[in-house]
Amino acid sequence: MIKQKVNHGLLIAALLGIVLNVSAQTGVKQGKTQRPNVIYICADDLGYGDLSCYGATKIQTPNLDKLASSGVRFTDAHATSATCTPSRYAFMTGEYPWRKSGTGILPGDAALIIPTDKTTLPNLFKQAGYKTGIVGKWHLGLGKTIAKDWNNEIKPGPVEVGFEYSFIFPATADRVPTVFLDGYNVVALDPKDPIEVNYLAKVGDDPTGKDHPELLKMKSSPGQGHNQTIVNGIGRIGYMSGGHMARWVDEEVSTTFLAKAQSFIESNQKQPFFLYFALTEPHVPRMPATMFRGKSGLGLRGDAILQLDWTIGELMKQLKALNIDKNTMIVFTSDNGPVLDDGYEDGAVTMINGHLPAGPLRGGKYSALEGGTRVPFILNWPAQVKPNVSSALVSQMDLLASFSKLINQPIPSGEAGDSENLLNAFLGRSQKGRSVFVEQGGPLSIIKDGWKYISPANGAAYNKLVGIETGNSTDLQLYNLNEDMGEKHNLASKYPEKTKELAELLKAVQTNK
Repeated sequence: MIKQKVNHGLLIAALLGIVLNVSAQTGVKQGKTQRPNVIYICADDLGYGDLSCYGATKIQTPNLDKLASSGVRFTDAHATSATCTPSRYAFMTGEYPWRKSGTGILPGDAALIIPTDKTTLPNLFKQAGYKTGIVGKWHLGLGKTIAKDWNNEIKPGPVEVGFEYSFIFPATADRVPTVFLDGYNVVALDPKDPIEVNYLAKVGDDPTGKDHPELLKMKSSPGQGHNQTIVNGIGRIGYMSGGHMARWVDEEVSTTFLAKAQSFIESNQKQPFFLYFALTEPHVPRMPATMFRGKSGLGLRGDAILQLDWTIGELMKQLKALNIDKNTMIVFTSDNGPVLDDGYEDGAVTMINGHLPAGPLRGGKYSALEGGTRVPFILNWPAQVKPNVSSALVSQMDLLASFSKLINQPIPSGEAGDSENLLNAFLGRSQKGRSVFVEQGGPLSIIKDGWKYISPANGAAYNKLVGIETGNSTDLQLYNLNEDMGEKHNLASKYPEKTKELAELLKAVQTNK
């Protein structure tokens, strides 16, 4: 009897060991101290073909290559939209942006468009006990109205949607006001030099690019609006007066954001944190720091990509030095596809040297074609994720539902309705992603099981202003992306039933709220 009891005890211990071992290998640790830190990094206008780990040969991005080779690199990951504001709205809310009016590209003085009373990406983590922060570009509006006092607290904004720490600039680098906001307040504002911003009429007596082109250190392309108030020798969109001491210098923006991100990480290294690090590269105006100038051979856009890659490397070094790299998940992506000529003459076009920013894809920023929304997407989490290349169809919008599963923080019914739980796909444990996805790039497109249908649309097939195919056509368009990711062969006439099926499915998704 004694011998039998000993055997039972050994059997129980062995079984317990097996269960724990399986859980450690196939599950996600749930203890509070073992939940991963999450850093969500979003580049600005970076294309599918802009990184060497995605096939670029004219430029090398060793730090992102390292991140990709030790994590999951996705080949069919998407922003919801081919421009910045709507794609950011989508991953913040888990909702297609075309369901809500006012989610197009916002001016720099726009009101907040993210709801403050619903689940968002940051407040999901905040409710789960994470420390949450944002550093970088915002471009989702601030305050309750367009008219706002930039000389006092500006809210609601990132804090009201779930970020406990916020260090941002309001919109884009080519739009006024060109200032940093630390929390609710403009950094380094002199009360004796108050800020005024207007997108309809000139304010103050600062020179404009239109009237004083001789003051510009970077010429602007005609027709895109970068000829209004001059800041740091660069014409911007919109008019601004005052705040001269508070105006940032373009060449220092990237390193300022890096320093703030690193400070947030260091301050919160002993507890789970979520950081949204919104990079500005390679969005215009491209003014990288001096140490990157001329290094790429592709003009200032290429130099800005080198600066971006260096920034990622510095972040990775910090995580390792703090000994939190193993249990920190880094998600790296871009808000939409690439554009070369987006308003400034900076060598991006004349010094392209055979580089293909969208890789094998047609289109780019502003386009309904794949180059508009298919973007680089890398997920790295050494403690749980094995190196892999995934062809699963995923969207940044799906991070909300997937993180909900990861940190066991439920989303109330009726919220984030377009976000799908694709946690297994994101962690590289499954090649099964979305079966249906809608892309916004002018006309809406829909993808199902590798087939893509683009809605008929009027408008030019080629945007001469930026040099990008739009995807606009009054003809029906159908592509088999599994065999033709470059969308070279329109199969609508060959497969009319498939075309009709997808057209009807798109209408059904649009009406399903």
